[in-house]
Formats: sequence, structure tokens, C-alpha cells
Amino acid sequence: MPIPSPIAWTPGGAIRILDQTLLPTEERYVDLESVDAVAEAIRSLRVRGAPLIGIAAAMGVTLEARRTNTLEAVCGASAALASTRPTAVNLRWALDRMERRAGQAAKQGEDLLAALVAEANTIWEEDRAMCARIGAAGADLIGGDAVVLTHCNAGALATGGIGTALAPVYTLHAAGHTVSVVADETRPLLQGSRLTAWELTRTGVPCTVIADGMAASRLRTGGITCVIVGADRIAANGDVANKIGTYSLALAARANDVPFYVAAPSSTVDLATPDGRAIPIEVRASDEVASWRGIRTAPTEAEVWNPAFDVTPADLITAIITDTGVHKPQKVASHGSRAASRDAVTPSP
Repeated sequence: MPIPSPIAWTPGGAIRILDQTLLPTEERYVDLESVDAVAEAIRSLRVRGAPLIGIAAAMGVTLEARRTNTLEAVCGASAALASTRPTAVNLRWALDRMERRAGQAAKQGEDLLAALVAEANTIWEEDRAMCARIGAAGADLIGGDAVVLTHCNAGALATGGIGTALAPVYTLHAAGHTVSVVADETRPLLQGSRLTAWELTRTGVPCTVIADGMAASRLRTGGITCVIVGADRIAANGDVANKIGTYSLALAARANDVPFYVAAPSSTVDLATPDGRAIPIEVRASDEVASWRGIRTAPTEAEVWNPAFDVTPADLITAIITDTGVHKPQKVASHGSRAASRDAVTPSP
């Protein structure tokens, strides 16, 4: 069964999203007709995943152009959307593109709405193509039948295409290889068990869900080909911000001599961020940890620390798989979008 698209245009030019907060129990689609609605959907994780956030924000800007058709209002909408999720660099990257295109359209006397809709569609199509290239590069790296351990959701639900971390899995599966996934449940919001397992089972890829605290033991038992995770931001030195729990998974992979790969589009590389210490880490509401769907799971007197992401140092990462190839993490910044890889990692036999 195919995975439904997590985002689409409605016939009237609004944005239709799959509400990912309701999965796997309910598959509900919501129409977003204003910038405020798009911002709320991003902030509340109805739409999530760094590449998809960028696409949604780009599409959201068009809603303001449709309402006012002024450059000033479009820039204001961009600023409002940029504040929703501080860690994912794809958000700011996509909005910068939309602002530049709006400025060009205004300067050249083009129809502002038409120009921005075309640019948003280009960003979406580019992401779909980048996912396919990540899938091909990762499949060559893994080299055939595989058992992949992953964390959070970096599949089709998080992108405009077949995903990032799951792209090599889908590519191998489509080629007839025996490939399966071990998915960390990913606390506190269970994106692994709710989302990754949902899309994998729909596509017929065998999937086993484990609690986050089981990952190190599962790696130690053997049989895991590699770990592949996504990324919300990659610093210039190769440090990677991803869903909280990724750092501990990288430590466990290193301790058990299992390759640890990061898969992300080249737009996730942020040359303005020198290293992981400079990556802004979003801290989310305490209720996400202390409650589950309205049921309190911790004493009200207990304090909560809830960072949405952590940073994995470059020296724990075996390689970073992007749409430009497979790179050593310390060299990923030297490979701009569409650049050829000069420091490629040799695929496994």
C-alpha cells in the first residue's frame, strides 16, 4: 500500500496536510488556509520533519501572497513562520528562497502569487529528487540485504519524497533486496513507533519496534547492518543535530562497531553554524514528557527538561549521505548542493 502524501495543494490553493499527531490510530487530513494555521501546524508537529517543514513553510508564504499580494506582507509571513521551529535549518533555507523570489518578482513586475507558487513547487520537487538520490547513494553504501536501525521518523512522512534515513531502505526494498528496520520508539512523542512503523508496514517493509533504552542491547546482540538517522541541521564541521536520543544511539553504535550514518539533503548543511555548540536546540513543553495524550505520567511536583534535539559529534559519524554523494562528516561542508564528491566513503562489499 503506498504512503499517502503528507502535504498537497487543495483545488482552491490552500494546503492540505496529514495530521501526524493522530497517527497511527487516525488518518485525518486538515486544510490550512492561513499563515497562522501553517505556523500552528508546524509548531504542534501536525507537519514535521526538517525537509517537510521547509516545504510547508514555503507553501504557507503563498497563502499570504494570495490574501494581500504585497511584498511587505509576504516578508512578514516568512518571519512568522521562521520562528516556529528554531533547530531545523531547512525552514529558514526555504523561507530565504521564497523571500528572494518575492523580491525578484516585485522588481521585475511579475505576478507575485504565481511566482511564489512556482517557487514552492520547485522546492518540493527538488526535495523529492534529493530523496531519490539519497536513496540511491545509501543503497550503494549498504550494499544489498540489510537490517537497519533508525531513530525518530525520517521517511516519506518527513519529506517531499521517499525520505532521508529511510530512502536507502525503500530503494533496496524496491530492488528486491531483503531489508528490514528496527525502529526506536523515540520518546517522548513516539515518532518511531507511531510514524516510522506506520509507513514501513504500509509499504511491506518488515519492521520491529523497540524502546529507546533497548537500542544498545539490540546492537550488542549482533545482526544490525548499520544505523541510519536523519538530521535537522548539520554544522560546518560535520556535527549533527537530530531528534533527542540520537547522540546516545551513536555512542552505542560506536561501542558495538556498527556503522552510524546520517542521511539528509544538502540543504541541511548550515555553513553559518561552525559546530554543534552553535546549533540552537528547541526546548518543548513539559507536558510532552510528563503526560501522554492527556494522561499525567509524572508527579506534578517533578521538574521536566525536554530538549527536542541533541547533537552528535562528527567523530561518532561514519558517513553523511546527501543528494551529492556519501561524505566523511568533516568534509561534508566542502560539497555544496549538486557538487561531486571528492571524499567519498567506499561502499561496503
